[in-house]
Amino acid sequence: MGAFRNYCKCNGIRHERSVLKTPQHNGITERMSKTIVERIRTMLSHAKLPKSFWGEALMTAVDLINLSPSAPLNSDVPNKFWSGKDVSYNHLKVFGCRAFVHILKDEISKLDAKSKECIFMGYGNE
Repeated sequence: MGAFRNYCKCNGIRHERSVLKTPQHNGITERMSKTIVERIRTMLSHAKLPKSFWGEALMTAVDLINLSPSAPLNSDVPNKFWSGKDVSYNHLKVFGCRAFVHILKDEISKLDAKSKECIFMGYGNE
């Protein structure tokens, strides 16, 4: 057994092959791809942002999917399943909403604003 097959078997990964240029054979993958594209389109439309921000919307959509219960994981949350840690939802914000970033004291004078208005574009991967 090859190293890749062994890795998949040890980690509960089902590896399937498909014929070149036949996306209809990749039903699960194609459906998830469609779901993500629909979410990106909706998020950009709701935030009134141009298509050039598709990457930020993509990362946010995937973050939200990974925080949502998953049927293949018996309704467990992917982030919890992979990390073994409970997930928190306290940090969630609406993509494209009004947000404020704190400006450090050494970068402003006494009379300057302590924050700057911006648009929420997603979560850090820290």
